[in-house]
Amino acid sequence: MPYFDNDNNQLHYEDYGHGTPVLLLHGLGSSTLDWEYQIPALSAHYRVLALDVRGHGRSDKPRERYRMVDFADDVAALIEHLQLPPVHLVGISMGGMIGFQLGVDQPQLLRSLTIINSTPHVQARNLHEHLEIAKRWLLARLLSLETLAKALGKLLFPRPEQAELRRKLEQRWPRNDKHAYLASLDAIIGWSVREHLQRITCPTLVISADHDYTPIADKQAYVAQLPNARLQVIDNSRHATPLDQPQRFNTALLDFLAEVDGTANKEN
Repeated sequence: MPYFDNDNNQLHYEDYGHGTPVLLLHGLGSSTLDWEYQIPALSAHYRVLALDVRGHGRSDKPRERYRMVDFADDVAALIEHLQLPPVHLVGISMGGMIGFQLGVDQPQLLRSLTIINSTPHVQARNLHEHLEIAKRWLLARLLSLETLAKALGKLLFPRPEQAELRRKLEQRWPRNDKHAYLASLDAIIGWSVREHLQRITCPTLVISADHDYTPIADKQAYVAQLPNARLQVIDNSRHATPLDQPQRFNTALLDFLAEVDGTANKEN
């Protein structure tokens, strides 16, 4: 069970397979467990690293303020620790935000970037968005992790045949450290790198569920700001696309990675 140290924190990661590195970043309140349907498919072709970002999973949960730049620095430290070449970085939700932050701060570390159901900014643009963010901030503090897990399970996996996915979420979510969860949520609210997206020049795939929290139009808008990006929509999916549509997601990701590596090999 490998660990490394950064910024006085011991951080857990998992390491599978061989080849060009693919680095997986989970979302808020999640862990490496959320890539259970991707790791076998990816590790047949790539070296796959899955990180528990600070405050999550088996990584340390420091009692301090968290910032998106700290999460990104942890990722950079893992790349340095393992002496990796530029990586294919894959991030969902908060993991996608970390990917955006790393791409803006240290673009040389990325071979490609895959963003799943995420955004380069969490800043309210109108009264409705202010109220929605305030509601989420307040409920996260008032409700127990068990209550949040049940509500989230119904939201993410509403169909009868998704009962096992709901059960997994309801089992895993309460394992979070409440302080670390809230500190991570606070790191998200008000964060933005939208004005610096032109720094991310690597090939970028943005994957959006057709029923994600944010409209597809929002993704189309920021994809247009990225120098080398495209959008792919996965139907019959919600915010947890790698879990609720694993086969479609894996196919889309593997096709993209193969395309990037094929192009890079021709250039070399």
